[in-house]
Amino acid sequence: MKAEAGRIAGKIEAKLGTFDTAMVVVSLVVGIGIFRTPAIVARATGAEGGAGLFLLAWGIGGLVSLVGALTFAEIGSVHPRAGGYYRVVADCYHPMLAFMLNWAQTLMQGAGAAGVAFIGAEYLVGLLLPPERRGGNSVLLVALVLMLVLLLVNALGIRIGAGTQNVLSMLKIVMIVGLAVAALALAPKASGPAVVPSSAPAGLAAALIPVFYAYGGYHMTMNLGADVKDAKRRFPLAVTAGMLTVVGLYLTINFAYVRTLGVGGVAGSTLVAAALARASLGSAGEAVVSVLIFLSAAGFVNATVLQMPRSIHAMAEDGVLPAVFRRVQPRTQVSMAGLLLFGATMLVPAFLLGSFEKLLNYVIFTDMLTLVVVSSTLFVLRRRGAGREGREAEAGAFRIPGPPVLPALYILALAAVAAHVAFTEPRLALAGTAILLTGWPLFRLGKRLSGRTEEAP
Repeated sequence: MKAEAGRIAGKIEAKLGTFDTAMVVVSLVVGIGIFRTPAIVARATGAEGGAGLFLLAWGIGGLVSLVGALTFAEIGSVHPRAGGYYRVVADCYHPMLAFMLNWAQTLMQGAGAAGVAFIGAEYLVGLLLPPERRGGNSVLLVALVLMLVLLLVNALGIRIGAGTQNVLSMLKIVMIVGLAVAALALAPKASGPAVVPSSAPAGLAAALIPVFYAYGGYHMTMNLGADVKDAKRRFPLAVTAGMLTVVGLYLTINFAYVRTLGVGGVAGSTLVAAALARASLGSAGEAVVSVLIFLSAAGFVNATVLQMPRSIHAMAEDGVLPAVFRRVQPRTQVSMAGLLLFGATMLVPAFLLGSFEKLLNYVIFTDMLTLVVVSSTLFVLRRRGAGREGREAEAGAFRIPGPPVLPALYILALAAVAAHVAFTEPRLALAGTAILLTGWPLFRLGKRLSGRTEEAP
């Protein structure tokens, strides 16, 4: 089986150029969070920090994420095997740890999709309901309905093509650039003091949590190494160009936010993109932007609902989940057990936590821990490649120049964010840790039922 997998992997032909890869990186990172997280960042940096500290948080987050993208690019280039997180951690550490991380990430994908559903619901509710009726559970109800509808659609076997998802990704880029240009050209500059509620948290550490959420997705660069032509030369250029493009987009739109609304206006505007559109283009522009953000959010949630039951199905095929998750409906090609499990991972956190901010902290804690472990495999891979045979095998692989100082600082930054969440939201951190630990007995049970061993490579 391993030999066959090697032969199949050997047939992969690299076809992506520098520009192609850079655009893939941009599409992996640019999401819906940039239309929601700036308000949280503004409240965290506070009035005293002003626009400078607000924009500094986005700049620091972008540079850290650039180093992270290059770190994962090296891991993917040195270890170009299918399986992403699971395979590299299993090969460098142990299959049990790999499964625990993969299991936690699978469950957290549901909470992440729920967070995006909340963003879309907030914009739709803000468009359809007057301010006095937007409180209570209106956003929660719309988010739950959106997720239930998409689960039902996917249960019927409906599939969304890659072309549709690409259109939605480009829509977000055009919307960011268009909003920023319109605001800088048409909207008057904000006047008056930037008043931020005194009860809001302050500090750069708190601001980096939503910033890292908005920059998330760059870790998927580890899956691109085998597809890039002349990867040793083009890969670092493409990843750097893609991430700098994202940083440029985010700094531009955030500069437009604070210039038009002020830091206090951004902090007080949960629907900050709608507020910017209203100031620049009037009520019609606000309505168009709100609808587009809702549709983009729905597209992301649908793509996640489409993809994650397949991941659960693959884990069942590996013998680490019960056989019921291997069953697929012949007509629809849907794994109903996997779809129901993933639906529960979306709906339960959404119902229990009830807000985007709570979902963000719930997701980011586990994400940071997972990225710490996976990015640390870079040092294991480098140690294995230090010998003559290793150097020959990795002759064409990309490697971050210089000593491993930047990857080490990147790991420390992730660990610091996880520690901050654990200190400020201990219950959410404990819940994330508990989910991670449930993977251990599940792995042992799956291996026992399948009769396989769990020896480390």
